[in-house]
Amino acid sequence: MTEITPTLTTFVAQVAETQQFWGLADKSGEEWVVCDSAQFEETDALPVWSSEEEAKKHCAEEWEGYQPQVITLKEFMEFWVDDLNDDGVMVGINWILESDCEEIDPIELAKKLAEVETEE
Repeated sequence: MTEITPTLTTFVAQVAETQQFWGLADKSGEEWVVCDSAQFEETDALPVWSSEEEAKKHCAEEWEGYQPQVITLKEFMEFWVDDLNDDGVMVGINWILESDCEEIDPIELAKKLAEVETEE
């Protein structure tokens, strides 16, 4: 079971309001930023942010060719969770460069987000 941390609580609350969050993708929207996990050896992490503004701050240096791309909560639940889980990729929530970022298993994140997902 995942520990409820202030970062996770804030992320879930912000996603509950907007029903979306942000990753970084190339201009085609096909290639997403995935980097080495800061917490787990031989594991990748998908950095995500609860706001476009925070995501945009990270479009520099090695991620300069990327731009914020929205991931709706519905899309995440339907498509992303299984793919990330199958690939063994963790989700880095409200990622901060050069810092120990909080990473969560995609299934655990989906459980937390399912509590706030609204029906369309």
